[in-house]
Amino acid sequence: MNTHFTAAVVGAGPAGLATALSLGAAGCDVLLAAPPHRAHGGTPDNRTAALFAGSIALLQNLDAWEKIASHSAPIKGIRIIDDTGGLLRAPELVFTAAEIGLDAFGWNVPNSVLTAGLVEVAERAGSRIRLHSTAGIVNVEIGATAVNLTTHEGETFTAGLVVGADGRGSLCRQAAGIGTRSWTYAQSAIATSFQHGRPHHDLSTEFHRPAGPFTTVPLKGLASSLVWVERPDEAQRLAALDEPAFRAVLEERLTGLLGPVGEITSRAVFPLSGLTAEAFGRNRVALVGEAGHVIPPIGAQGLNLGLRDAATLADCVADARAAGQDVGGRAMLDAYSARRRVDVTSRIATVDVLNRSLISTLGPVHLARGLGLIALKTLGPLRRIAVREGLDPASADADLLHPDGARRLSERASGGARHSAA
Repeated sequence: MNTHFTAAVVGAGPAGLATALSLGAAGCDVLLAAPPHRAHGGTPDNRTAALFAGSIALLQNLDAWEKIASHSAPIKGIRIIDDTGGLLRAPELVFTAAEIGLDAFGWNVPNSVLTAGLVEVAERAGSRIRLHSTAGIVNVEIGATAVNLTTHEGETFTAGLVVGADGRGSLCRQAAGIGTRSWTYAQSAIATSFQHGRPHHDLSTEFHRPAGPFTTVPLKGLASSLVWVERPDEAQRLAALDEPAFRAVLEERLTGLLGPVGEITSRAVFPLSGLTAEAFGRNRVALVGEAGHVIPPIGAQGLNLGLRDAATLADCVADARAAGQDVGGRAMLDAYSARRRVDVTSRIATVDVLNRSLISTLGPVHLARGLGLIALKTLGPLRRIAVREGLDPASADADLLHPDGARRLSERASGGARHSAA
């Protein structure tokens, strides 16, 4: 049994799975090490992820989208409603995908379906991807030419490159000596989904409230997912209500927008926090997903960032392979870290400013936010630029984020013609 791999991915959430498949598409033989319940889909997860066009292109290039699509709902518009109660109330603002020539901004995908779809592709990837079920990686020992991984069961593997997809407490990140900057917010998010009486018309709606955003995202049929940000004590109180009481409060918050609320799935509460690594690659370790950056669930940026990590790392590894370089070497890791820095930093800053502008008690801050929304409503070119940059940032470009990207990546890895993004 092979115990040495070009690359090893530690962690099998969606970002880790996508990274393993992306590296496979770049010509690597990949070990994917994760607990059995993660490597094989796990228990159902009621959360969803709004995935933008680049993320959907990645899933298409990895042959995972077709099955996932049938369980997902398109997001054709985004509506923002000012519910802050401030002196300057911004007008309701609606962005539509048609404004920028798209059928949809993206799709709202159930996490459990996304994970299961990626696992299925990995399982049929043949010799390129080896899924190894383990209770966990307990030791990461970095050497000059390879990294030694030891599992909870005592097995050992080596890889020239290790990808830390093992979350915000990443063992891989610690082993590589990569420091972090972290912060917290006096907020928590309630995540759930619910049935409702009126159609959502494929619109995601954000109520901007003093405690934070209250966001519904369309699911298939008469259903939506919900991310409801509140002060921590209030979030815990609401989540602990029985279903009839929670339904009553939810209907009040929705102000009749989606009609009567029906069945509500289980509720989970997540404290809001942020984290960013000082580098996204060092000492034969590359970081993807929450091992490298944690962002509040506002604006649907988190998993999209993680999937862009996967696609960008595959580009950098393909370039290293084409040049005959060490895929876990400093040049590759420096290139990856540099390419991810602007995208991650700008997303974190944007979400942070938006969130703090809502919870601030300073009048000038609310005035600036309100004027900004008015500008976006009245100035069409500005609105279109803002939408395009939010969906498809110019700082984040990789082969697998574009149609026909798998072919381009294969050419890249073999030293073929490099593509020039339109």
